[in-house]
Amino acid sequence: MGGAKFMNGLAAAALAVCVVPGAAAAAPLVAHEELVVQVRAAETAFAATMAARDHAAFGGFIDDEAVFFGGRGPLRGAAAVKEAWQRFFTEPAAPFSWRPEVVEVLDSGTLALTSGPVFDAEGKHIADFNSIWRRGPDGRWLVVFDRGSDVCDAVGAEP
Repeated sequence: MGGAKFMNGLAAAALAVCVVPGAAAAAPLVAHEELVVQVRAAETAFAATMAARDHAAFGGFIDDEAVFFGGRGPLRGAAAVKEAWQRFFTEPAAPFSWRPEVVEVLDSGTLALTSGPVFDAEGKHIADFNSIWRRGPDGRWLVVFDRGSDVCDAVGAEP
């Protein structure tokens, strides 16, 4: 009888050793709707760094492995992105702004997509953006991919 208790205790200890380390590395479980709210808030705060002219805060939303696509090819890594985007933070007024209109999160809660319009300084819709966000073990969302595309007028559209 004592041996059975010992074996049950040993099995429980072995299970705890197997389960606890994996659980500690995973991000906490969060409802899907809350994840969408988190990603929308992250994208909105990211966009606010441009309006606030805060390049340092801008850099805080970029994952170390980020790839941002631009006219001269992809920028790889947070340092390259921050360096290239510094030029957008030099003037007193923001040269453009953006806002998320679409936010989708994987059921796993690890990756998300944001998409929406980009506006010039006068508020004209000039482009659209698509960003992929990754949720880290600490629960923070960071941009891993970003790509913009110009808006084109529809051929034959009525004025």
